[in-house]
Formats: sequence, structure tokens, C-alpha cells
Amino acid sequence: MRRVAHVQVLSEYRLELTFDTGERGTVSLAHLAGRGVFAHWNDYCSFERVSIGPSGELIWGDAVDLCPDSLYLQALGKRVEDLFPAVNRATIHA
Repeated sequence: MRRVAHVQVLSEYRLELTFDTGERGTVSLAHLAGRGVFAHWNDYCSFERVSIGPSGELIWGDAVDLCPDSLYLQALGKRVEDLFPAVNRATIHA
């Protein structure tokens, strides 16, 4: 499991992330803003209050937390198999 070690807020709901591996990348969360639990991001100041939780996840108070593994995959353009080599993507026939 990866952990976010540092987060920097950029414009337009983007974040620059540094992971515990030293790898860096940028994620856009604009597609989430204003939807469901992300409605409080309509006030951009709320989005800017991001912090890193105890497991390396990104948190916004008690309202939202985002998985560091998912963020890692998105930020670095990797696939699930790159992070979890044991994942078997075998086709299942019903």
C-alpha cells in the first residue's frame, strides 16, 4: 500500500502528490467537485483544506477521504496490476 507523504493544492481542483516511494504525480479531482459528498468543495477554500490522514490517505475533515492506492494509480498512470502483481484478471464465464 502506498501512502501520500506530501500534498500541494494546485488550481482547478488538481493536487500534486508525493508518495512514500518518492514518486510524484498530479491528479485532477474536478470531476468530483459538487457531486454528493464532494458538494462542500463548491467553496474552493474547503478543497484547499486537504490534509494527510494516518494511513497516508487524503482527508477533508470528517466529510471525505480518498484512498492513497487509487490516487497513486491515477497520479502515475499505472494499472492495478502494476501495484498489486498478484491480481488475476482472468475472464469469468457465467
